Amino acid sequence: MPIEIPPPTDGPHPAQEETGHMLDEIVLLESSSLRASVAGRDDVLDKVKELALSPDGLHATTKDVAAYFEVSEPVIRAVIHDHRSELQSNGYRVLSGEELSCFKQLSGIQSRSRSVGIFSRRAVLNTAMLLRDSIVARQVRTYLLDTERAHSTEPVDNLIHRLKEWIDTRITDALAHHPAAPADAGAARIAEDIVRTTIGTAIVPVLNTAIRNDGDQRARIEALEDEVTRLQRVLREREPAGSADALDAMSTYQFTQHIARLCRRDGCDPVTVTGGHGGTGADIVAYTPDGRRVVVRCTPHTPATVITSGDVQQFIGMARLDHKADIALLVAACPFTRDALLLAARHDMTAVHRGLLEAWSGGVKLQAFRH
Repeated sequence: MPIEIPPPTDGPHPAQEETGHMLDEIVLLESSSLRASVAGRDDVLDKVKELALSPDGLHATTKDVAAYFEVSEPVIRAVIHDHRSELQSNGYRVLSGEELSCFKQLSGIQSRSRSVGIFSRRAVLNTAMLLRDSIVARQVRTYLLDTERAHSTEPVDNLIHRLKEWIDTRITDALAHHPAAPADAGAARIAEDIVRTTIGTAIVPVLNTAIRNDGDQRARIEALEDEVTRLQRVLREREPAGSADALDAMSTYQFTQHIARLCRRDGCDPVTVTGGHGGTGADIVAYTPDGRRVVVRCTPHTPATVITSGDVQQFIGMARLDHKADIALLVAACPFTRDALLLAARHDMTAVHRGLLEAWSGGVKLQAFRH
């Protein structure tokens, strides 16, 4: 006998879902604790539109944030004024002094302002949860709430509850049809027979179907994973030489040759790849069209690599004293520490960090090479 499980009657009406979504957004706008609980989901920003970042790939200025949300800069400043501590907890900072000089050098900002506010991606998302009258901010909140629902733990499917109720009803009905059975042993035997029959005719087929479906799904997933792997390989073969994935995939030799090509592209001649000598050598020595000597050290990407102030100090000494460099470039496809960037700025050394390297690879000429 086929299972006939009654359809659910207590699901939400579409109007209720829309109202619930609206209430969620209102709560998000009003509740700092709710905003804090989803502050890490800054990936939703990219689902709405591209966020312009400074060359370090980590920060956006007030102007960038205003452009992203399609509002004026005074609107963003008003949000900062009203929620400064919350934004600061999510990465908003005001740069001044040496930090500002370093940031201007890295990002190419020509402003004479004595301070600049910068937002982390997390702080930009925080701003989206505070801006009431921006269409873009509302779209971000919609994606955010939908993503949060998708990741939240959902209750057990109503089908299981209805199947349980159906089995209980069948057992109760069957017992009602055997009134003459002895109270103890007879009732127990009847109940056991009913349970066995129910399991054999209803539950086992359902489980078998679920197992078959699970196997089919696993096969589809494996096929999709194979296809994704193939497509990723094709994309890596076709992607620009200076893209993030391409840089990460380069060997030390390939990375050095790539930097040498960029120097030649920007007019340096001759360009000599020396290969370096341990911690004191230069990887590339080149000359700009106006005769300035360029000394380059190259550090490709590895998961554990980070450029510290000690690395910068060692390279500055080697480049200036041993190689008489007019232009010193420390090129790395990995992060620089804050102290390393500040030290490089103080000693007029160009720290070509990951974000700047991607821009250079994409056709932007380094400030150090310009007359």
